[in-house]
Amino acid sequence: MTELTVFFDLDGTLTDPKAGITRCIQFAMEQLDVAPPEADALEWCIGPPLLTSMETLVGKDRAARAVEHYRDRFARVGWLENQPYDGVVAVLQALKRSRMSLYVATSKPAVYALKILDHFELRSYFDDVFGAELNGTNSDKSDLLRHALAETGCPSRAIMIGDRLHDIVGAIANDIEPIGVTYGYGSREELLNAGAKRLIASPAEIVDCLLRAER
Repeated sequence: MTELTVFFDLDGTLTDPKAGITRCIQFAMEQLDVAPPEADALEWCIGPPLLTSMETLVGKDRAARAVEHYRDRFARVGWLENQPYDGVVAVLQALKRSRMSLYVATSKPAVYALKILDHFELRSYFDDVFGAELNGTNSDKSDLLRHALAETGCPSRAIMIGDRLHDIVGAIANDIEPIGVTYGYGSREELLNAGAKRLIASPAEIVDCLLRAER
């Protein structure tokens, strides 16, 4: 039986980051005298690289400054405006008892991802955490997973679990099996169109899905 290597997205898959991300985007836009949308209208920003979203919201010429304002608030309070999805801890406990190797692969800067995982006592379930650099390196999910595979010794069978098309596209680009979760911020249509092979509607379904895949 081949041991599985499983990469988990963070935002929208392990934790619900909506409040922190949307409030930080609103704050950044306000600092640039741009009227921000309501939080619900910013859900599309959860998942993609932050700079790309800011380019759409405030224009390419001001996007870098918007990211600086975003990170100013995020570093102070935004990272705490987050919450693990119901059932995630039980899922990770069950998977930790298996032979699977578990990793986090997130486009969020690693420095923030580690703080969030530590704060919610989730880090111990993972063998390692892969995230972007503050300068944008590895913010693209394809690049991030390529780096993660190299760091983990190019496992013979790997799975990526995430809620946005970027997770699916990045997995396919690296010959990783893509599984989409529909309880996050990507729609069923988005995930299927991106090439997800399976969809999971709740964290509770993850264990059975992965145990079946391991057989």
